[in-house]
Amino acid sequence: HDHLIPAMSYVILGRAIKNEYLALGTIFSAVGITMLATGGKKEAPAQKPTLAQVKDSVKIDASSKEEEEFIKNFIAEAEKDSKH
Repeated sequence: HDHLIPAMSYVILGRAIKNEYLALGTIFSAVGITMLATGGKKEAPAQKPTLAQVKDSVKIDASSKEEEEFIKNFIAEAEKDSKH
């Protein structure tokens, strides 16, 4: 004799639904809701300003034209040294 073990099921809206279908439905629903909640349009990360933009935005407040030239030359020399 083969004894068949009856599968467990629940009656939902007048239909017998097997436990494995309920489990799969629960798992897929949880994954689907998670994907909907975390998906969507992402904010573009703020771009870092380029070196040229930073240089243009920095104002050299010198008391004379010679001092301004000295500061610019000093910065240029420091950049050359740091690039070797």
